[in-house]
Formats: sequence, structure tokens, C-alpha cells
Amino acid sequence: MRIPLRRRLPLATAALLCLGAGLMPAAQAADTGTDGRAAAAAVTFSDDFDGAAGSAVDGSKWQIETGDNVNNHERQYYTSGNKNAALDGQGHLVITARKENPGNYNCWYGSCEYTSARLNTSGKFSTTHGHVEARMKIPRGQGIWPAFWMLGDDIGSVGWPNSGEIDIMENVGFEPSTVHGTIHGPGYSGSGGIGAGYSLPGGQAFADDFHTFAVDWSPNSIKWSVDGTVYQTRTPADVGGNQWVFEKPFFVILNLAVGGYWPGDPDGSTQLPQQLIVDYVRVSD
Repeated sequence: MRIPLRRRLPLATAALLCLGAGLMPAAQAADTGTDGRAAAAAVTFSDDFDGAAGSAVDGSKWQIETGDNVNNHERQYYTSGNKNAALDGQGHLVITARKENPGNYNCWYGSCEYTSARLNTSGKFSTTHGHVEARMKIPRGQGIWPAFWMLGDDIGSVGWPNSGEIDIMENVGFEPSTVHGTIHGPGYSGSGGIGAGYSLPGGQAFADDFHTFAVDWSPNSIKWSVDGTVYQTRTPADVGGNQWVFEKPFFVILNLAVGGYWPGDPDGSTQLPQQLIVDYVRVSD
């Protein structure tokens, strides 16, 4: 959970930037299985990030968020345009975190030390239920925090965590072999989010190759998978009598944070720049 960004944005946009993907999720037992969705499902959103090297993302599909995030104590400033989020000309979106401050940006702790990018589909695409998937190669290093996640469309009116949050994939750099999937809602947010981790066998690092991260979201059920292997399922029975807030439209978010309460800050072992490389994002019925 990344609580509201403190930023300099139009007011209508600012209401949507409130949060980010989960703080430390609760480790819980996970189900295993395989992805059984129908192969012929209709695609409702797709971006393969085709375009010239250096181009910004498609503005008809994504909006770029800007600013810092005091509530999570993240260290980066999210920049606009293609400064930290650009196509590579080979069918990928590359979100780059750098140790720099070329724009003299101010963060909650003073002069910003890092830049990165965060983008979402709010106002452009949202879905209620479906298979939501991205193929990505994540970065590595202490203090590096990539995330692929969703927020309820009604966040501007009901706030967080009443809006609900579905964290499809989060990784914190001190756990190179593990990713986390989590839900947040009223009574189960922040460090009380409900979720589980998935680890690669043999100590492999997620940053070494591309992997596919997905949720299969249906009425009263959300299943998380990595490379087609389902590792947990959550239902209303898991939220301890609290409200299940996942039967309404959600929009999609991609971001790469630096520092924060959960991952901790970069240290002498952290090599920058780091990149989150996204092959595609796809949503189907």
C-alpha cells in the first residue's frame, strides 16, 4: 500500500494518485494450481508498447503521474512525459529509476535524490473482473520497489482503503527471489493487507528474466499467478468480516519506486539506474 502522493498536479488528477502498492503483506498459505482461463477470452485492454525508441507511452491508454510520496517515505520524484518512462523501440516500455535531480524537484525530505515514473489507466480504462496480466522483467537492488497493481475507480469519492486495492505484483529488492500479491480494503490495509508471496525455486532472481504476473478476478474470488502457476486465492471469507470491495471497476497502475517503509532506502550496494521492463499489459474477460 502506497498512501497518497504529495504532488503538484491538477486537482482532478490528484485525487486519483492517492496510493501505491502494498506495504508489508501478511504472509499466508497459498493455493497452487494452473491458470485455467479460457484461451478464447476477449481482450478488453492491450498495450504491446510498440513504437519508436524514446517515445512516450500512448496517451489514449495511460496518464503519467507526477510528484513524490510522503506517506510511504519513498525517495523518488515521478516525472512527466518520457523522462523516466519511454518505449525502447523493441516492443517494451522501460521505466527507469535514476539517482539524479535535473529538474530541481522538491520532495518531502528536501531536494529529491531520485527520479522515476508511475502511470495509470484512470479515466481511460477500467474493468470489473477479468484476467489482468503483464509480462515484465523487474529491476534489482536494495530499496528498489516495482509494482503492478489496481485501484478502485471510486477512490476520488470514497478514499483509500474503501476504494480497494489489488496488488498483482510487488517486489522489494531485499527479496530478489520473491514477489507478493495482496488485497487492501477497509479493515485490512497497509501492513494488515491480505496476501502471500511466491518464490522462484533454487534461489533464482526475478530480475534475471521476464516473468508473467496475473490475477484472475471473478465475482467473490481473486487468484494470483506467476508464469501460469496460481499461488493464492482470496474470497470474502478471507477479510475477517470486513467489507469485500472488489465487485466494481478498477484501473491499472505501473510504477517503480525507490525507498519507502517496506523496501527501505537504497544503500551502498544499490546500483542505479535500475529499469522495470514491460513487454505487454493485457486485460481480457
